[in-house]
Amino acid sequence: MYDKEHGLYIAHCADGALSVIGKMANRHGLIAGATGTGKTVTLQVMAESFCQAGVPCFMADMKGDLSGISQTGKMSGFIEKRLPEFGLENPQFQSCPVRFYDVFGEQGHPMRATVSQMGPQLLSRLLSLNETQDGVLNIAFRIADDRGLLILDLKDLRSMLDYVSKHAKEYTSKYGNISAQTVGAIQRALLQLEAQGANDFFGEPAFDIYDLMQTEQGKGVMSVLAADKLMMQPKLYSTFLLWLMSELYSKLPEVGDLELPKLVFFFDEAHMLFDGTSKALLDKIEQVIRLIRSKGVGIYFITQSPSDIPENILGQLGNRVQHALRAYTPKDQKAVKTAADTFRANPAFKTDEAIMQLETGEALVSFLDAKGAPSVVQRAKILFPLSQIGAVTEGQRLDIIKQSRIFGKYDTMVDRESAYEVLMRESEESAAAEEDEKSQKAQKTEKKKPGFLSKVWKAILTAITGTLATILGTWVSDKVTGKKTKSRTSTTGRVVKNATSAATRTVTRELTRDILGNLK
Repeated sequence: MYDKEHGLYIAHCADGALSVIGKMANRHGLIAGATGTGKTVTLQVMAESFCQAGVPCFMADMKGDLSGISQTGKMSGFIEKRLPEFGLENPQFQSCPVRFYDVFGEQGHPMRATVSQMGPQLLSRLLSLNETQDGVLNIAFRIADDRGLLILDLKDLRSMLDYVSKHAKEYTSKYGNISAQTVGAIQRALLQLEAQGANDFFGEPAFDIYDLMQTEQGKGVMSVLAADKLMMQPKLYSTFLLWLMSELYSKLPEVGDLELPKLVFFFDEAHMLFDGTSKALLDKIEQVIRLIRSKGVGIYFITQSPSDIPENILGQLGNRVQHALRAYTPKDQKAVKTAADTFRANPAFKTDEAIMQLETGEALVSFLDAKGAPSVVQRAKILFPLSQIGAVTEGQRLDIIKQSRIFGKYDTMVDRESAYEVLMRESEESAAAEEDEKSQKAQKTEKKKPGFLSKVWKAILTAITGTLATILGTWVSDKVTGKKTKSRTSTTGRVVKNATSAATRTVTRELTRDILGNLK
């Protein structure tokens, strides 16, 4: 619940209500606790309070439970029993305006990004590339920029990598070494990404982040991302949400500290964001989280233990809700101590002991005061949601999707001319030019070859010349020796006959060659 005087009412302790002050809501926060201790309900309660205050929220729905925020809640025996704990008599159950999203477009409006929007750094993380492969990927993006080629989807990126590999010699001196093996490794990684359904995510129309920042009838719109399938590809899930935060950071103007945030971003299973993240990317995440609050955006991480969050980022999370933790192993005990140390101590109890004693729906709570300092930790009970607890039916979900203002805006994928089409056309034109060049060379060579008739006359002249030489030689021999050749006519006839046969064989051989040559 929300009111201007007290802020966003989240929990109740022995000293009274615990609320997040509107001006401090963009200072980020943490909801932590073991599985089954009430983190999802706490998230729903906080989101409802922001909604009533007119602040839109974005949240990932892991099991479908958060979809119930779109339906009006009902009185139950459990809620009726807890009313006196909060000093409430007649709660006003209500729903929140909701838009359902799904990266794969199955349970909500599609959410897409172009490959260029994602950029080489985030894409490298998504593909788990090493330093060398990351360098070649950056080169491909740089060449595409220099040539004015758009990389919108994965086929564009594949075409660009293929082009870079084939023209590596042209670019090596300017951009660095490009090996076919490295390009092949990136292509294989892209195959794995496609198998995870990334073709549905990369493309156009790209998602407009301003669609997350809308209100209806004074209430903030709740953008609920169906993440049950997306969770099966943790790299895609975490990189997508990191891209979303980066887009918010890069596009939103500086506004400083507002009375209320412009948007609140809930990042469930937050540990996935930091698993396997390079130092350079981790520094970028830290920078985005530190500076995005000046854009009017609050980020709340949901995870099992504060130790899942890097210390530099954990130190920026001023609004804390810590549900129960269990300490069965030395590692668990260390996690409990870490969680306890993040709070401002309360002399009324030992924080580390209280963490292990909390019941479902209970939590240790510390919000920032009006001066931005952490308040003393309190052991409190989290308020119950005013919307439905649990998932909606498929029919209810479909009705909400169809009634949405953005219905149809992202449903049909657009494939306009980009790197793939340009490079394919260039390849076809190059192949056609090469074929023309070969044809022209063949024609020039054919013109230089002697024709069939010239071959025949040459053979005949050779035979005649040989015959005359033979007759002349015989006549000279007779004159020198003084002998008379018997039957000169018959001898000459045999010579002419033999010469004619030779000429015939020569002509036949040339004719055969010419015919066989034309058949090839």
